[in-house]
Amino acid sequence: MRILTILVFVLLHSTCPAQRWQTRTAQFSFHSSTKLEDITAANRQGFIDIDASAQTITAAVLMRGFEFRKALMQEHFNENYVESDRFPKANFKGNFTGNTVQWDKDGEYNTLVNGTLLLHGVSGHIQCPAKITVKNGSLSCTAEFTINPEDYHIKIPKTVMDNISKTIKVTIITGTLNRIQ
Repeated sequence: MRILTILVFVLLHSTCPAQRWQTRTAQFSFHSSTKLEDITAANRQGFIDIDASAQTITAAVLMRGFEFRKALMQEHFNENYVESDRFPKANFKGNFTGNTVQWDKDGEYNTLVNGTLLLHGVSGHIQCPAKITVKNGSLSCTAEFTINPEDYHIKIPKTVMDNISKTIKVTIITGTLNRIQ
């Protein structure tokens, strides 16, 4: 009986390996390009949680953490556009719906992510390609998608409307995620 108990424990333990990774240093960046001006900002303090067993991804980033090349751009971004005091975070919750990722096998996996982005108090659907890299038990992820500020009720004053693109490219690079289970 004792051998059977040990065997069941070993089998259960070996078939339920750690399947969750996190980082608090993911880089979120965005880029707006117009004939008049290119605007880029980055935030290197993003939170990402990937639960491979559930095929889910959760992300969050503080809006005040975005850094611009010009202090005035950063001020306008926080005070006038995304209103960081009222809406301090952007959140994303989604699922991996594309090609299957073999979380325990080294390789690069191209998949899809479907979910909801909560930005500026407004929820919107996001579907984007993502590349998951598994190497020596470590995990990293990159994704890129576009948003329209108008869809998230972000008002751009007419005086600078030609300086800001109607479509903003968002890029997420996780770096190495840490296994947490």
